[in-house]
Amino acid sequence: MTELFDHHSTECNDDPVAYYAGFRERCPVGRTEAHGGFVYTTRYADVVRIARDDAAFSSSRAATGDQDHVSIVIPSGPGLEQYPIELDPPAATGYRDLINPLLTPAAVDRLRPMIARHAARAVDAFIELGSADFVRDLTNPVPAAVTLDWLGFPEDDWARLAGPIHDIFAAPADSERALRGAQGLAYMEERIRELVRERRAEPGDDAVSVLAAATGPDGEPFSEEELVSVIGLLIAGGVDTTTSLTGSVLVHLSRHPEERRRLIESPDLLETATEEFLRAFAPSQSMARTARADTEVGGCPVRAGERVLIPWVAANHDPAVFPDPERVRLDRDASRHLSFGIGSHRCAGAHLARAMFREMIGQVLTRLPDFQVLEDGLIGYPTSGNQKGWDAIPAVFTPGPRATGSAGPVPLTLSYDMVVTGADTAADGVLALTLARADGADVPDWEPGAHLEFRLPSGRVRQYSLCGDPRDRSHYRVAVLHEAEGRGGSVELHGLAREGVAFGVRGPRNHFPLVPAGDYLFLAGGIGVTPILAMVREAARRGADLRVVYGGRTRASMAFLDELRDLAGDRLQALPQDEHGVPDLDAVLAGTGPGTAVYCCGPAPMIAAAERAATARGMADRLHVERFTGADALEVAFDPSLNTEFEVHLARTGRTLRVPADRRLIEVVQEAVPGLSYDCEKGYCGACETRVLGGEPEHRDSVLTEEERAAGRTMMICVGRCASSRLVLDL
Repeated sequence: MTELFDHHSTECNDDPVAYYAGFRERCPVGRTEAHGGFVYTTRYADVVRIARDDAAFSSSRAATGDQDHVSIVIPSGPGLEQYPIELDPPAATGYRDLINPLLTPAAVDRLRPMIARHAARAVDAFIELGSADFVRDLTNPVPAAVTLDWLGFPEDDWARLAGPIHDIFAAPADSERALRGAQGLAYMEERIRELVRERRAEPGDDAVSVLAAATGPDGEPFSEEELVSVIGLLIAGGVDTTTSLTGSVLVHLSRHPEERRRLIESPDLLETATEEFLRAFAPSQSMARTARADTEVGGCPVRAGERVLIPWVAANHDPAVFPDPERVRLDRDASRHLSFGIGSHRCAGAHLARAMFREMIGQVLTRLPDFQVLEDGLIGYPTSGNQKGWDAIPAVFTPGPRATGSAGPVPLTLSYDMVVTGADTAADGVLALTLARADGADVPDWEPGAHLEFRLPSGRVRQYSLCGDPRDRSHYRVAVLHEAEGRGGSVELHGLAREGVAFGVRGPRNHFPLVPAGDYLFLAGGIGVTPILAMVREAARRGADLRVVYGGRTRASMAFLDELRDLAGDRLQALPQDEHGVPDLDAVLAGTGPGTAVYCCGPAPMIAAAERAATARGMADRLHVERFTGADALEVAFDPSLNTEFEVHLARTGRTLRVPADRRLIEVVQEAVPGLSYDCEKGYCGACETRVLGGEPEHRDSVLTEEERAAGRTMMICVGRCASSRLVLDL
């Protein structure tokens, strides 16, 4: 009989287990007109019978009569033919024989150190922050890194190849994101071809080298087209399925802390629990077959050529096989689950998937034991009909230490106390401070261009560039200009700065890094010399060609002039304004070569002049600037009449607020977080940088790089807004 069945419907998306249970009770096998018409099933026995009967139910496109569309899901969509999953035996057998040896338990055991390394590195990247989007930061990048590292793709390809797979699953059909995913798959196909050719010319010790050198049943090497299909399936199967499973389990353990505690106290239980988690949270919810001839399933006639849905999720929750199926029981023997399929197309990567899942869950349970998923920020896939998973899982936890020596900047949230060990006059109105850790430890690593954030007793937050030597880990050095008509921070600091006084600090943080270049031109104005001094020291240490142009009101007001002269010698041009007037920056830039990197820090008029001159000379891409004062242009660059209202959810506070079009985000947030840190309120100082756990920020600052803006992981809430309807912030 015909039923109103649709596994992509809202009702099924909301609760697929209950949806299939309802049909199992009243019509376990039936016919629907959804998606062009097909026969659906709901019982374990029927699903197993169809999946194992290759003679009666085909996985191939040939059986559907449509070579351009995927045969193993409903509805079908365009895509590269996937070997061997879209072939029937015996055609599929040769490809299974090709990949099976690479994925045996013994082969996966050899990969475990690599899996552990990637998982630890991923957690290291966010553990000190106290918050993460588990999808973005863990469950997507780790399976991608493991799968692509194992296959032999260089690290530069990992994100670009993994992203499209996730986009295809996570984006609504025909959306812009889905289109991007399809375009990314085209790039993936080309990269597979390139890597196969490279490995055939020069084999390595990776899986693609093995595949490229292998021969088929006829003794001939597999063709490039065949390997593109096989490797494409390995990437797709390895990347997002484990992402989905791990994400679902993390959400479940957050909702059931008693089960999380059991796993922490009894780690061996995870081995049994893995199968139960696979049963309960099958990433692949359903697949499809095509009837080769007239037959019947569970008393329902099936015509030749008719599509048949085999939902793993329904089979895994059939009470005839799994009593009390809605309940997750960590000690259940769930080994009969069908989440890896059954029959000739059972997932070849099952052992690798388990290994990746257990390593990621183990990292979370041991290193983030009190994690809490922010339910209000969860974003699931638009449909769970074929693949179920999460697009965003924001979470908070108690920050912890890194476990490896992986490279990366020290996050802004690293807080500690420092004590003034020296306070000396560096120039008229300029105080140079030397600070050591209050606990006697070495100061954190830093690189030229970094700044330190001071939290003053008044509650003010101020940033000062580090101007010492990064190789000396015993202390930091900063310099502070006394600004009597300023906003009070420098006056307060000058009044307090004496030996023994302690300050709370954060950082270091670097928005102004020194990039490699053939030669350098450094432009410093006034107190803007502080980051430039550290850069000149580093460039001189490297033996790089450099020039320094340093301007100030008077020679007496120019801090560190002698130190710069010692470093740069006759390559330093000191231009006190009372002696030489305002520097002609256009003339200065005229002397630069095609590979010169230009660094400029100082007053806003100086930076504006440098930007105009660099643009006129076609070298704006080589100019790097850092501002100490806000530019009016930043505030007028966005038309306030185009602002829209949006919603902001504060993850730690637990409040959801509306941000009207005529109010700033920071104003609204302050009402719920009175102790919020901020400073310039114009988007240039970085004091209000806030982690984004969900939504699409609209950046209006001058701090973040284009790459950081594109990543959307942080934003300056003093000027930023929301490009989507909702933001989730780590506040």
